[in-house]
Amino acid sequence: MNWKLAARAAKMNPSVLREILKVTERPGIISLAGGLPSPKTFPIQAFADACAEVLHNDGQAALQYAASEGYAPLRQAVADMLPWDVEASQVLITTGSQQGLDLVAKVLIDPGSKVLVETPTYLGALQAFGPMEPHPVGVASDDEGVVVDDLVAKAADARFVYLLPNFQNPTGRTMTEARRAAVSAAAAAANLPIVEDNPYGELWFDEAPPLPLAARNPEGVIYLGSFSKVLAPGLRLGFLVAPKSIYPKLLQAKQAVDLHTPIFTQRMVSAVMKDKFLDSHVPTIRALYKRQRDAMIAALQREMAGLDVKFNAPKGGMFLWARLPEGIDTVTLLPKAVERNVAFVPGAPFYAGEGDPRTLRLSFVTASVEDIDRAIAALAQTLREELALLGRAPQQLAAAQA
Repeated sequence: MNWKLAARAAKMNPSVLREILKVTERPGIISLAGGLPSPKTFPIQAFADACAEVLHNDGQAALQYAASEGYAPLRQAVADMLPWDVEASQVLITTGSQQGLDLVAKVLIDPGSKVLVETPTYLGALQAFGPMEPHPVGVASDDEGVVVDDLVAKAADARFVYLLPNFQNPTGRTMTEARRAAVSAAAAAANLPIVEDNPYGELWFDEAPPLPLAARNPEGVIYLGSFSKVLAPGLRLGFLVAPKSIYPKLLQAKQAVDLHTPIFTQRMVSAVMKDKFLDSHVPTIRALYKRQRDAMIAALQREMAGLDVKFNAPKGGMFLWARLPEGIDTVTLLPKAVERNVAFVPGAPFYAGEGDPRTLRLSFVTASVEDIDRAIAALAQTLREELALLGRAPQQLAAAQA
């Protein structure tokens, strides 16, 4: 049969992350690649109790079709937990926050529309936007977030700017208070809408991040959130908060996609969240992830000494960003690392334009401290061998670094 594909299908590409995850399923592989929350954090008993409660109290409604907007008590709970004045009528429950990105793309992007993103940015957002055929433009970014002057210079005619201010994927960086204030003011002055994605905001280690951009200009921001990182990703449960002017179109887009997010899942999460469950549960996640972040930083400092490897120390979230020496291509390095039973994500696919081939993303939340030590040691040895092939000794790198 000669299937004729739509032109937009050509814009769909396989997920680099998903392809790498297939590799990590091999026995013995220590994966520092996928952004998978630690299964140790999943509140299994809480969900077992909630499942029984939901089925006992109103099982028929829990298994029936439901409102596209979402389960009313859950929408109210989301509105109540946000740090600015939000009405439940502005909350749309989504099938994961990834669906929120898809809805935003369908409602706001035409073929050729300019869309601004950080440098680098979340690969899943680029994939969600891609079928709508936008023109993604990277905005210069530093350790504090997007550079305001470059944002202003590129704002003309842009449909929106997509930002992850908290523990960004892939870099782990956090936008500072001063930068948030400047970005919010600049976007408002330029009449530039913001799509703010915040799946990691509750995963802070020592102090909570500054207020969201949405709290500073609620009418100019669509805010995306997720229950995947604080409860369990298999729920596929997220939400968006939108200005009343744009909410109806996002709702209509969702109705065309899946009618509604599974109501049984929504009711279970609502039951789990009562009595402020997250207030006691999330701190246990933070403590675990902080220990594992510390272990990864210590291993990198120890194993990469003299190799001219730059890396950051994220203040929360799930990821650490590293940059290897000149001449190293992490796409080429990956299969060699896999031979040593360690996997990571090359950084280049996270860029809207030409990527930096020396970069890579490491996730510290799923592997144990012992596995992190072994994996970083194996990665360092792989890098040494690659540098040897390039005729560059660690001593030369150390001298250049000094």
